[in-house]
Amino acid sequence: MDVEELKKDSQNKELFDKALEESGLYLEWASPEIQDDKELVLKAVKQNPGALEFASKRLKDDKDVLMASVETVGWVMCYASDKLRGDRELVLKAVKNDGQALYYASKELRNDNEVVLEAVKNKGIIIKYASIEARSNIEIACAALKQNKKTMDYVKGCLNPVILDNEEIQKILNPPEQ
Repeated sequence: MDVEELKKDSQNKELFDKALEESGLYLEWASPEIQDDKELVLKAVKQNPGALEFASKRLKDDKDVLMASVETVGWVMCYASDKLRGDRELVLKAVKNDGQALYYASKELRNDNEVVLEAVKNKGIIIKYASIEARSNIEIACAALKQNKKTMDYVKGCLNPVILDNEEIQKILNPPEQ
């Protein structure tokens, strides 16, 4: 598809319907009306979740559109509305796919043990964006350390010194020689 043709005919719904099958990112060249067309935006984000960047503000606040986007690429939460950054179901789905999505979650969800646990299982170092309370949870700390030992820098100050001596944490940090 020729980008210049898309730019010239940015309001042609049929043209974009076909173009978005080839690349969801062609949504960038669509008119604001097409960028606000839920059916076409869904087609675009299913083809390439990064196309969410070019969706209208209204559709970045549409849970169906966001769910379709985070299905395969969690980091697209960065385009979500503030309201949807606080949607537990959506954020949980995003962090299971890409722990980095925790960075874009609401403050409340950064304190949600289940959300944080799923995020650190996927990307341990993301624990640095979790609340102090979540970082001090032994299950979360262990999951983060198993995924990436460098996370110790982010959990050390949050854990009770007695917990640091926890047998499971010590096994992760100092595995027995084989």
